[in-house]
Amino acid sequence: MIKTSLYLSINEPKWEKALTDNILEIAEETVGLAVNFIQQKEPLNFISETKELCFNLCLSNDKEVHALNKEFRGIDKPTNVLSFANIDDPDFEKQAKKQKLLEMGDMIIALETMQQEAKIKNISLHDHFCHLLTHSVLHLLGYDHLTDTEAEHMENFEIQILQLLNINNPYEE
Repeated sequence: MIKTSLYLSINEPKWEKALTDNILEIAEETVGLAVNFIQQKEPLNFISETKELCFNLCLSNDKEVHALNKEFRGIDKPTNVLSFANIDDPDFEKQAKKQKLLEMGDMIIALETMQQEAKIKNISLHDHFCHLLTHSVLHLLGYDHLTDTEAEHMENFEIQILQLLNINNPYEE
């Protein structure tokens, strides 16, 4: 089993009321399941049982995510989740060989956008939160959805990981 750690910061106080469950426990379980699922399905060469993978999660709002989306992606609007993957650094694999604690990157989720999407899809905030977090973790592990093939591959993994959390397929209409 791969060891994971999660550092959680809550920049938007409304998160505490939105998800009444223990946010940290939910997030830690989701991250751990996602990492271990991927390692079973498609082992990543930088992951081993002697390493610990560290993820940073910020729970924020549309205003902050909008500013980051504009600055880093050139898109002038909020989005549900942003992922800043350290695996994209050209020196990542070289550094990963030397370190026992691998900093995988940062994730930030916008509360208002997440709430609007959950309402439109008629799903619980808990389920949508777990989906966005799973999606983001996969980005930090090197997965993307720039092509249809990549998107299908990533979505299939998301569906399977969410099933482990007893969450329905988020892509079903």
